[in-house]
Amino acid sequence: MALFKTANPALGQKTFSDFQGSQYGGSLIDAAARMTLSGTINKTGILLLCAVATAAWTWNSFMQTHDLSFAGPAIMIGLFGGLIFALITSFKKEWSPVTAPIYALLEGLVLGGLSAMFELRYPGIAMEAVALTFGTLFVLLMAYKSGLIKVTEKFRLGVVAATGGIFLFYMAQMLLSFFHISFFSSVFGNGIVGIGFSLIVVAVAALNLVLDFDFVEQGVAYGAPKYMEWYAAFGIMVTLVWLYLEILRLLSKLRSR
Repeated sequence: MALFKTANPALGQKTFSDFQGSQYGGSLIDAAARMTLSGTINKTGILLLCAVATAAWTWNSFMQTHDLSFAGPAIMIGLFGGLIFALITSFKKEWSPVTAPIYALLEGLVLGGLSAMFELRYPGIAMEAVALTFGTLFVLLMAYKSGLIKVTEKFRLGVVAATGGIFLFYMAQMLLSFFHISFFSSVFGNGIVGIGFSLIVVAVAALNLVLDFDFVEQGVAYGAPKYMEWYAAFGIMVTLVWLYLEILRLLSKLRSR
C-alpha cells in the first residue's frame, strides 16, 4: 500500500497539494468558489443523512420480516455498488458532488442490513455502536482542535503503517477463505486475543479521523475548488463507515462472552 498523507485512501497525498501554487491557491478564483471548512461539514452531514435514509429502509424491512432473502441482496448491492462508486469518486474527484451521495446511499444499505442482523441477536447493540462512533468523532475532533493531538510526520506514518497492516491482514484472510484456509482465527473470536485485536483496529480507525481533520484543513488552506468539499466529506464518510463496523464487531464479541 502506498503511503498517503492520510491513511484513508480516498484522501491521498496529492489530493490537495495538486492545487498548491495553482489558480486555486491564489487570487484568480473567487473566494465563494473555494473549499471551506463549514462547507465540508455541511456536505458530511448530507452524506450522513443519505446513509441513514437507506439504512433505515433496510433496517425496517429486515426487522419486520427477519428474512435474509431481502437483507442479503440489499447488503450485496450496497457492498459492491459502494465499492464501485468509491473507486469512481477516488479517480474522478470532480464528479464527487454526484458520486459521493450515491456512495453514501449504497453504504446505508450495508449498514442498515448488518446492523439489523446484529440487533436481532444482541438487542440494543446498534444504538450503542452509533453512540460510540459519534462520541469518538466528537472527542477526537475536540482533541485535534485543542492541540492535544498533534499530527506530526511520525504520527502520520504510524497510522498509515497500522492501517496498511490491517488492510493486508484482512485481504489475506479473505483470499485464503476461498480455499477454506484460516490462520489466526482467534482474532475473530470473542476471546482475549479477539477482543484485543478489535480494540486495536478500532483505535487505528479512530486515528484515521484525526488525519482526515488535518487533511481537510490543508485543503482549505490551499484554496481547493468547491467540489472538493464533497470529496473531503466522502473521505470522512469512508472512515466513519469503517469505524462503525469495527465498533459493531467489537461490541458483538463482548456481548457474546
